[in-house]
Amino acid sequence: MTKRKLLSPMPSDAEVTTQQAAGMLHVSRPHLVKLLEQGFIPFKKGGSHRRILLQDLLKYAQELKQQQEKSLQFIAQQAQELNLGYE
Repeated sequence: MTKRKLLSPMPSDAEVTTQQAAGMLHVSRPHLVKLLEQGFIPFKKGGSHRRILLQDLLKYAQELKQQQEKSLQFIAQQAQELNLGYE
């Protein structure tokens, strides 16, 4: 039997912590902090704590997924053109 996760509505201004965001992206918190500091994901800082708008995090995740799919398509195309045995 498959477990189902229920989706609960979130306000558009919902914020997540760096630990929560890292968990959602399946990366370490230090890696997420580097992404924030390099400007890949917008955030705001209250004192020493960083907060990320959920909508910004979801937008980054979608963009990352699209880039990954584009890269995989390119690799598959190259493998077919070079006749590497992938069909």
